[in-house]
Amino acid sequence: MITFDLLTLKAFCEEEKSFLSGARISKIQQPTRRELIFALRNEGKTRQFYININPSFYHVCFMSKENSEKRLIDIPRKPPMFCMLLRKYLENSRISKVEMPENERILEFYVETYNELGDKIYLCLAIELMGKYSNVILYNYDTNIIIGCAHNVGSEKSRERELAGTLPYVYPPKQNKLDILNYFGEVDYSNLASDFYMFSKSFARLCENVPLSKLKSYVCLENLSPCISNDYKAYCLFSELLPNSFKCSCVNEMIDTYYANVISEYKFKTLKTHYSSIIDQKIKKVKKSLSDINKRKNEVLDLDKYRLYGDLIMANLYNLKDYSTEASVYDYENDKQIKIELDESKTLKENANNFYKRYNKAKTSLSKLAELENSYKEKMSYFEQVLYSIESALNIEELLDISPEVEDEAKVSKSKKSKLEIMCINLDEESKIYIGKNNKQNDYIISKLASDEDLWFHVHNCAGSHVLLKSQNVTDEKILKCAELAKEYSSAKNSSKVGVIYTKRKYLRKPPAAALGYVTYKNEKEIIID
Repeated sequence: MITFDLLTLKAFCEEEKSFLSGARISKIQQPTRRELIFALRNEGKTRQFYININPSFYHVCFMSKENSEKRLIDIPRKPPMFCMLLRKYLENSRISKVEMPENERILEFYVETYNELGDKIYLCLAIELMGKYSNVILYNYDTNIIIGCAHNVGSEKSRERELAGTLPYVYPPKQNKLDILNYFGEVDYSNLASDFYMFSKSFARLCENVPLSKLKSYVCLENLSPCISNDYKAYCLFSELLPNSFKCSCVNEMIDTYYANVISEYKFKTLKTHYSSIIDQKIKKVKKSLSDINKRKNEVLDLDKYRLYGDLIMANLYNLKDYSTEASVYDYENDKQIKIELDESKTLKENANNFYKRYNKAKTSLSKLAELENSYKEKMSYFEQVLYSIESALNIEELLDISPEVEDEAKVSKSKKSKLEIMCINLDEESKIYIGKNNKQNDYIISKLASDEDLWFHVHNCAGSHVLLKSQNVTDEKILKCAELAKEYSSAKNSSKVGVIYTKRKYLRKPPAAALGYVTYKNEKEIIID
């Protein structure tokens, strides 16, 4: 990933300086601890100024609506304290000027505003974009005293520069680098980033073997042609340095598009891992419950012996004594003499009744355990289907479809809700195949799209997609194609032989209160896909 360097910040600042200078701050929002959004109005239009100080992808830009959606921004109902502080001092005020301290990755907004007494005061919002030290700091320009920071830096984190309210604001320590514009010697390209300002490590790699005069023109931002690589892995202010790339109309578009994709990919991977861990935990709990049920079943499997003991005691009342510790009787069923332990405080009939009670209790327990085992097996099948949907998701939208099944509905935010897009393949003018990639889509296909005579396909005893064939002319070739798709979109896609069952939609049934996408079927046929 390309880091947001000093040269990119300089190019952005020069490009947007006319809009930023004199812009009114109409709204301030803080989606997360490391993100801020300022609604800035100037030149008859309002734009969303986005600040990200996450150490992994720190940057600033004006967001487009499309890239705002990619970032999955979710505004909390209760704004954080720093957001409230910024609203108190900066909302409805104007940015009088925008500056960058020399050779520093800091963007400064100087704001004229008024305090509670109506006196004019001058504030500065310093946006520091320096990797893990990135921060947003509001301080009084007249007194140089910090009013608040996005996150405070104490002495335990930095011995050179503490940042917190009521402390004086000082710039970071100067780096021991040279200004390449004043340099006329030989260039050591292996140490370009460490020797000169304006060159990050990623930009220095692109500039290898470029003449000194050309390097100076880059630093002066001459002939800008911002671009992004076709795989969205890199960007550059000069397209000539980055082959296999596409050009952007401006520096802001390059920054916004590149980092929106980086953040989207990061959130996709993070959410995928998070969802997988949640479902894995649920599967472990179900497996443990099934193991406990099997242990309990083994304990009550010999329930017939209690009935036998009761029968033998009742059959031998004439030659046994009450209040005995044991009874020696002949077992006609197994043709052997056995001893039965008795409760010496009870009569023979009372002991026999106790064995009958234990038999009936064990018989009831076995029935309940069987019901419970079936319900847990259904849960296991459902969770395996959800896990398959998570693992096969290709983008953030497909993951968001699954979120209500993974998290509590109350926890699913508005930004995590997406449109339902069913995969559809047109075989010919009269034949369509619908494929559901998760339980929500599977349920929609069965309940909304399918007609009674349509054919439904699913891999046998495996997690996978529901495949629906809608056709007026069903042929063996179409059935085989659907079966192959059912195998391809299942957890058994890499298996050598897989059974795929299919039946008409009218033979499907969704049990009451069944999990999303769960159906029972009858009159099915099976195809073995080799």
